[in-house]
Amino acid sequence: MNILHLKYAVEVAKTKSISKAAENLYMGQPNLSRAIKELEESLGIMIFDRNPKGITVTPQGEEFLQYARRIISQVDEVEQMYKSRASGKQKFSACVPRASYISYAFAEFARQIDLLSPAEIYYKETNSMRTIANVSKEDYSLGIIRYQTAFDKYFQMMFEEKKLAHEKITDFSYRLLVSSKSPLAEKEEIEMSELGQYIEITHADPYVPSMPLIDVKKAELSEFVDKRIYVFERASQFNLLETVPHTFMWVSPIPDSLCERYGLVQRAVRANTKTYCDVFICRGDYKLTSLDRLFMEEVRKARDAYVDPPAYR
Repeated sequence: MNILHLKYAVEVAKTKSISKAAENLYMGQPNLSRAIKELEESLGIMIFDRNPKGITVTPQGEEFLQYARRIISQVDEVEQMYKSRASGKQKFSACVPRASYISYAFAEFARQIDLLSPAEIYYKETNSMRTIANVSKEDYSLGIIRYQTAFDKYFQMMFEEKKLAHEKITDFSYRLLVSSKSPLAEKEEIEMSELGQYIEITHADPYVPSMPLIDVKKAELSEFVDKRIYVFERASQFNLLETVPHTFMWVSPIPDSLCERYGLVQRAVRANTKTYCDVFICRGDYKLTSLDRLFMEEVRKARDAYVDPPAYR
């Protein structure tokens, strides 16, 4: 058995066809059939059940293929790691929530990328569950997730189940973000009940493990509001706030310069008692690179400057 045999078996399982797998692998069908037979004999199991309707994976074969996929992934990772080192390529990948202080941190991080070396940088804004899935599957190396602290036990269980290392970045309460032309911008004290006459702009993909979406919406969304616009792209959210004065959005504290750019005002609402946290995650066996550490440090600096500035400590 060798790595090629593993790749052959995985491709056959993927295509459910010897002929199609052979075509994808650029080899003859008889040679592939012979290699699969040799693999099965060396293991002493039947990986595939061959019948007139095609090929199906046996229970023992499914167990073997789980190991095979993992081994192939690890081999590919090792090859890429040393190839990138040999070429001097800078590599970085992160999944993060839609948060202004994190995007500011990423911009500062990007400013420090070595222009004399090749670079491959991936930065994806998405929700917490997709970030956990992407990091767990090794599609991304680093993640930041955001969740309401009321759901902490669910995420702690998820970290343990997925074998994820984690480090809390900050706790915070959302602030109300409105247009400077909004009547709310003129108020020093805002009651939650006043929001009922406005349109809330909110992210379209909240998700908490082990809880129905309807329960998550009850926990996340205000009972006083019955008009909402759900969007995914953050720039669209700010443009809506700027253009439509009777809208608002809950946000983590954002830089004043960003408010000035879009003509927005952020207000603290004392009645808003919900707290949230942002958390770094990575696989438990992952070794942080120098670029990872640089990004994390810039996130901490942005946190200190915008989310938890000295005036609020």
